[in-house]
Amino acid sequence: MKTNVIRIKSDLTGKAEAMQEAERFAVYNGLTGKDAMHIRLLMEETVSLVDGIVKGFSGSFWLESEPTATGILCRICVAANVAVNDGQEEQLLGIATSGKNEDATGLLGKIRQIFRWTLQQTEAEAEVISGAVSPWYAMGMQRDFSEQDYWSLQQYSQQVRNQNESEAQDELEKSIIAKLADEVKVGIRSERAQVVIEKFIHNAIKAAQAR
Repeated sequence: MKTNVIRIKSDLTGKAEAMQEAERFAVYNGLTGKDAMHIRLLMEETVSLVDGIVKGFSGSFWLESEPTATGILCRICVAANVAVNDGQEEQLLGIATSGKNEDATGLLGKIRQIFRWTLQQTEAEAEVISGAVSPWYAMGMQRDFSEQDYWSLQQYSQQVRNQNESEAQDELEKSIIAKLADEVKVGIRSERAQVVIEKFIHNAIKAAQAR
């Protein structure tokens, strides 16, 4: 199941409609109580990613569900084309080269930074980004079967534990996304910048099949 696609902007225009889609998503999939609340909280965190990301930003928001043998895999998605206008390119490059990349705080701030970087339009700009990022960026890097690079919350969390990074561990413990999501993937160097937050709901399949 895929919800309607909602246009959402950096001033959070479209947030109310996105919330309504999340409510319909929960009802359709038979999600109630804590499960519905978790989806709602993750949806709010996802929408907040675009808050002030770049002036004039406009992206797409939607939710998907995929039934499995033991439950439902829910995905909350935000995406935007990388072909930003000249003014937005200047803003993005200014952020990438000013050292502000180092200032990303909290897990949500880090995910927002990666999403912003991915909006770069050219390979040259991508190289500027890759040369300016912090170690936490590399800690979450992954490559899937299609050879598409992406940043993974699971990979990042594992690296944090392996390296015993106390400050990063504290950030993860305080993060709503880290507590509730099973995975977060941020596409890198793609024609389309996209954040996908995944949440698996156990034993929800019976409720969904009854519909």
